[in-house]
Amino acid sequence: MDFRLSDEQRMLVETARKVGERFGPDYWRELDARKAYPAKAWQAICEAGLCGIALPEEHGGSGLGMLEMALAIEALTAAGAGATLAQMFMLNPIFGGVSIARCGTEAQQRALLPGLVGGEVTFCMALTEPDAGTNSLEIRSFARRDGEGWRLSGRKVWITAVPQARKMLVVARTRRIEEVTRKTEGISLFLIDVEREGLSHTPIDKLGTNTLPSSSIFFDDVHIRPDELLGEEHQGWPGLLEVLNTERIVTTAGLIGTVDLALRLAVDYGADRKVFGGRPIGSYQGIQFPLAQAHAISECARLMNYKAATLCDLGQPYGAEANRAKLLAAQAAALATERAMQTMGGMGYAKEFHAERLWRDARLFRFAPVSEEMVLNFIAQHDLGMPRSY
Repeated sequence: MDFRLSDEQRMLVETARKVGERFGPDYWRELDARKAYPAKAWQAICEAGLCGIALPEEHGGSGLGMLEMALAIEALTAAGAGATLAQMFMLNPIFGGVSIARCGTEAQQRALLPGLVGGEVTFCMALTEPDAGTNSLEIRSFARRDGEGWRLSGRKVWITAVPQARKMLVVARTRRIEEVTRKTEGISLFLIDVEREGLSHTPIDKLGTNTLPSSSIFFDDVHIRPDELLGEEHQGWPGLLEVLNTERIVTTAGLIGTVDLALRLAVDYGADRKVFGGRPIGSYQGIQFPLAQAHAISECARLMNYKAATLCDLGQPYGAEANRAKLLAAQAAALATERAMQTMGGMGYAKEFHAERLWRDARLFRFAPVSEEMVLNFIAQHDLGMPRSY
């Protein structure tokens, strides 16, 4: 195994770092306070070519891979944004890019990928339902045939950045769950306009990730055109798995960047803050050990994520590695952000020191996009050969 980055990869990381530093912690703190969408930061990311890293060159992308995307996200999030910026990559190059590039027709790719790469077209994905969270196969939103198209009815919840999206990747049943032999059958993917008759959405008030709103969505007999089907009707499950597994890689990269940022804030504060005889608090093992533990866990997550991304780029199975990496990264980010706050004492609770925002945002990823418990179920069943427990 070769752990060295190529010259191209190092240049990519440096580009991402410079873009990220243009939008440092103060920028994200201000947006968090206003619950404002990071449009300027995302446009700068697109203009630097970072949105299209893993998308085809013939449609404006760089033709690189998920490994390069993970490297760029680490650098961007570590520069000041924290985990929430990784969600922008989930929304666009994953929910939009992966679904179109791997499932879409040539006409769909020509029509949408250049706008995605340039930042003009933004995306969201409607998957989760009130009674179908991690258990995605239990979705009930149904698209019934209507001439050459479909009519969609149902409800989705916890859908990110709906008001800012132009296109929505909708996961719906086209055969009812009672009518299929296997639950993976009868699922279809559609890419529709967010602004459409019968589609409405309402905001969800929440703890963190305030720069990207979350919404409940209602589909009331929404018309879907024939050219809005991605892939084959009833056969959307394999394409959805590609979206979900690459989403794990992006999530992990953002959490690793969060750990890097939180530890830097904590170490810098620990070097400056002096108590009890003038010694910096960073010289005490009670401060050092938890931060060192978070760093060790994060480095393991980083390497596992690189393995997952490399396997993905080679066309080999990578779901297990992506899940393991996400599990470790979420735990490392939780520890790093909480201990950064503890290192700062009362000031860790103050918004001007940034740690509390990183903590609020990172907490989401202990249960999203897949919960720790479900990852452990997966490991027990598929890696250890234990009985299915749920």
